[in-house]
Amino acid sequence: MENHNTEDSVFQEIPTEKIYTEKQIRLGTFFCGPLVAGYCLAENFKAFGDKEKAKKTWLITILSSFLVILLIFSIPENINIPNIIFPIIYTGIASFIIKKYQEKDIKKHLENGGETFGGWRTVLIGLISLAAFCLVIIGAYILLDLAL
Repeated sequence: MENHNTEDSVFQEIPTEKIYTEKQIRLGTFFCGPLVAGYCLAENFKAFGDKEKAKKTWLITILSSFLVILLIFSIPENINIPNIIFPIIYTGIASFIIKKYQEKDIKKHLENGGETFGGWRTVLIGLISLAAFCLVIIGAYILLDLAL
């Protein structure tokens, strides 16, 4: 039985695509928002050969990002919600998605000698995501201000 496992590992291809780890996705999502989660998850799905899930991930990411923005603007000013609530919620959702759809693939990728993207790439994606999110929020604020 052991010989069979050794033989399988010798003939196992080393993945050529890089992926994002669970930790990178969770930290990037917590500090920089749901766009980071969507981007990293979609890139992982592509690396794992599941382009359909990558497309669905982008659709869900865009819809959930707009939902977060709508929630931010719809909460009355007299209701005091701690700022940490939103990052906890979307990081929790991202963690659930990773566990349900990618954990096994990530583990297999790493066990087979596959590489991961560096942490600085995740930071850059986070900064770009924050800038995009801020632009959308500023645009929404301006539009709402003009409408009133």
